[in-house]
Amino acid sequence: MPIDATLPYDDNNIFARILRGEIPAKRVYEDDFALAFHDIAPQAPVHVLVIPKGAYVSWEDFSARAPDAEIAGFVRAVGHVAREHGLVAPGYRLLANVGGHGGQEVPHLHVHLFGGQPLGPMLAR
Repeated sequence: MPIDATLPYDDNNIFARILRGEIPAKRVYEDDFALAFHDIAPQAPVHVLVIPKGAYVSWEDFSARAPDAEIAGFVRAVGHVAREHGLVAPGYRLLANVGGHGGQEVPHLHVHLFGGQPLGPMLAR
């Protein structure tokens, strides 16, 4: 069910629980700013979720409230994961759903990193 990206942060969302170690995840990268792990229902040969460690509901929330160092660290983490998975040369897709119309289902900012095959058009034409 899509969420309202303007709602307050929910400390019990699945990604907050993964960050606290309450729910296991197949982690592929972690630093002071971000955690990356494989999606449990992959939509491409490579499907990794990258989340900031801070409590941000959406890209809108993150871009408005996060300190510059946290924003830079998160963006660098996404790039690091793409490089480590060999996706830069063949190409990859980043997707961040925001709010109900964007299809956001978990109220914690997360970026989907897809790759490993040609992905086709972004939206149905």
